[in-house]
Amino acid sequence: MAKNAGVTTSKINFCDLLCKHADFARMDALDGGCRTFQSLWCKQLKKHVTKNAPCEVAFGKRRPTTGF
Repeated sequence: MAKNAGVTTSKINFCDLLCKHADFARMDALDGGCRTFQSLWCKQLKKHVTKNAPCEVAFGKRRPTTGF
């Protein structure tokens, strides 16, 4: 079985604004008008994370598994 972002269960926590650790992206760190739709600031990890990806706190950093 290929690894898929550290996820081993169907009960996945996704990174979105419903998370108590999520905040809007930092203004000085990102470019472009759509920055709030691309990433969020994780207060627990103290860094930008990909919005709507599996939670990096719970599953670790996302690893692509396309196989290309």
